[in-house]
Amino acid sequence: MFTGLIEEQGTVEAATPRGGGVRLIIRSGAVLEELSVGDSLAVDGVCLTAVEASDNAVAVDLSEETLRCTTLGSKKVGGRCNIELPLRLGARLGGHLVTGHIDGVGEVADVRPEAGSLWVTIETPPEVMRYIVPKGSVAVDGVSLTVADRSEGSFSVSIIPHTAEVTTLGAAQVGTPVNIEADLIGKYVERFVAERFGDEVSDPTDLTKDFLVRHGLAE
Repeated sequence: MFTGLIEEQGTVEAATPRGGGVRLIIRSGAVLEELSVGDSLAVDGVCLTAVEASDNAVAVDLSEETLRCTTLGSKKVGGRCNIELPLRLGARLGGHLVTGHIDGVGEVADVRPEAGSLWVTIETPPEVMRYIVPKGSVAVDGVSLTVADRSEGSFSVSIIPHTAEVTTLGAAQVGTPVNIEADLIGKYVERFVAERFGDEVSDPTDLTKDFLVRHGLAE
């Protein structure tokens, strides 16, 4: 489990095909010194396992599924990535609960300065947009952010100068693909409601506002 508070940026030193997957070697600062083989870490929001670990460097294997469902397959030597180690029990939860299991890949549609920050709009697949709510939490390339605005097929976030400096989002450009993980809470709520109403909800898309109003769950 992670929090979406990025600890360091890393640099891809090697990307080597292995069977149907890829092995990445990532170099960073002191944060990687804590890793041992078998430990978990999040790279651009994707939960991975350290298969090799040395001072300031780690190797991770990307399966075919990871390559298919995330942006990591497009990482090139010299590319930057966000790194976070797992949350320790008892530590402060400064962001929100992030699993490292990516729901979908979005694309940056607009980037513009706004009062010293960056206003970034991200086009997002419908199956992920259903969990995006104004003022709710979302992880973009592993960064915990608050949804500032929402439209039919996209959402916007405000990137403060600190976040722009210490994560890869400061270099985001129109067309940049990003990993998106929606807030876990919404998924559980949807599941519980679907089970309660049985055959009335054959698909998650049946859970519309009209449906909730009819059953006294919304106004």
